[in-house]
Amino acid sequence: MKIVSILKNLGPGLLYAGAAVGVSHLVQSTRAGASYGFGLIGILILANILKYPFFEFAPRYAISTGKSLVHGYKKIGNWALILYAILTLSTMFIITSTISIVTAGLLSSLLGLSINIKWASMGIMVLTMLFLIIGKFRLLEKGMKYIILVLTASTVFAIIFSFKSELTGTYNFDWTNAIDIAFLIAFIGWMPAPIDISVWHSTWTEAKYKNVNEKPNLKAAIRDFNIGYIGTAFLAIGFLALGAFVMYGSGQEFAAKGVTFAGQLVSMYTDSLGHWAYYVIGIAAFTTMLSTSITVLDAYPRVLEPTFSLLLPSKKLKGKNSNRYYLLWMVVLILGSWGLMFWFGKSMKFMVDLATTISFLTTPVLAILNYWAVLSVPIEEQPPMWLKIYAWIGMVFLSLFSVFYLIWKYL
Repeated sequence: MKIVSILKNLGPGLLYAGAAVGVSHLVQSTRAGASYGFGLIGILILANILKYPFFEFAPRYAISTGKSLVHGYKKIGNWALILYAILTLSTMFIITSTISIVTAGLLSSLLGLSINIKWASMGIMVLTMLFLIIGKFRLLEKGMKYIILVLTASTVFAIIFSFKSELTGTYNFDWTNAIDIAFLIAFIGWMPAPIDISVWHSTWTEAKYKNVNEKPNLKAAIRDFNIGYIGTAFLAIGFLALGAFVMYGSGQEFAAKGVTFAGQLVSMYTDSLGHWAYYVIGIAAFTTMLSTSITVLDAYPRVLEPTFSLLLPSKKLKGKNSNRYYLLWMVVLILGSWGLMFWFGKSMKFMVDLATTISFLTTPVLAILNYWAVLSVPIEEQPPMWLKIYAWIGMVFLSLFSVFYLIWKYL
């Protein structure tokens, strides 16, 4: 009965997993395995460990206050909220368009269709928007449980059948190579996810418990988050392993175009494992990107609506007006992302690396803001001392790494 109760209460943690397991896993983790074998697995694990506290603060803040981290940033000061708004606006079109292109490319490859990738991307975004408008948060939460289940099962199945006792490649990571360093920065930037996803998580937690008459259980919310967070870490290792077992040492490189990349990804696995693997890999890859497409299209409007409501109090949004502005932001997101495809759609790798590098450089800033915000909750619900020390270690390390990158890049 306890397991049934835990599964029933899973929600925001799985939405976090749906958002996190996307480009960072399917593209970046697979690229890491394909290029460096298991050479970057230690970096992958370290990134997951160092960022943990700052993601954990999201459900803790939301349960303790009944509000999202957007309100926490407002408490710190308008400058913090403005900084978050700038970060969100500067990356949301890049991220959404990249995700849509990869999702459409995978669908095209899976169905064996030759379609215009830009119109297919628009179709996926519009269908996702209708899904969210009609089903609202309840359908989003329930649907994600099934998507994550299919994603996990198909990925594990693919890893088992792609296992090799030896890797044939000889290329190792070179700390003096500019290309290797640039990839490392992009890899860490979105591993396991950009820290701004913690704000999304807090809004989903707020939405889940909005109409609950009694205060939700903090331990249950943290447990829900831990299941999602640890699960995404294992899936990241899984995609890196897939890249290492199937592509490492093959001499092939990923294409920059999204649709070419999608077909290349599935065909590489098929050539290595056999034609039977086509649909297993295809389903694993497509559900990965579908889960991200749905959560991203919901998350950006969900965080932008309260962000600008707090920044522009005279335009405070409530009730039906709040839903109206949620829809408005969604339309802006779709149109802006679609427009960006026409400018940079041919170079998916450039778009991914740009967005991940921005996320990397802003990681320590958002980490500090999340820590600052969570210290404002009641003392009995603040992080325990060990977690605060853990967070300080993470903030120092992430800050030093960002400084190292800036010195390496410009000096």
